Amino acid sequence: MSEKSRLDEIRDELKSLGISPTIFARKEIHELPDILSPEERIVYLVEGRNKLNNHHIILAATDRRLIFVDKEFMYGLKVVDFSYSKISSIQYEKDFLLASIDIQVTDDIVEIDGVGKYHAELFCEKVREFMSRPEGFFQNTAEPSFLDQLEQLGRLREAGVLTEEEFLEQKKKLMEKL
Repeated sequence: MSEKSRLDEIRDELKSLGISPTIFARKEIHELPDILSPEERIVYLVEGRNKLNNHHIILAATDRRLIFVDKEFMYGLKVVDFSYSKISSIQYEKDFLLASIDIQVTDDIVEIDGVGKYHAELFCEKVREFMSRPEGFFQNTAEPSFLDQLEQLGRLREAGVLTEEEFLEQKKKLMEKL
């Protein structure tokens, strides 16, 4: 089998970006193939700790959106994504060895600490680059279609991330948007 898995493609993307996630990000990285659409590309990724609950998380900036991934053993999977057009500010603050990142999204603030200083700065630069793009730019990179979203839900169900009941609930919500 010469065809690469989506996870291998993601690992190659991260390697080409000079990003070497720690063992603590392994669970979140393994969820990315089910979270990202097939054409979606990572432009930068950082890992750190969510200030609200102290969970280890990753923040992935893609060519379409910013994604917050928290995969905890006892708490399941939490994925929150933000359109770049909804982010009003992103900033980082450096300490001696590490940094923190604060992201203002509409009326909410996402706060991550324990991020490498160098990576926090690069991550914020990449996100600002996408934030500054004209509104029409993101309309050209279309949102995943109904079928893409339905396939993603199916993969999450097959992987055991969603129960049958959760799958049906999400499927119903998708169909209501049509």
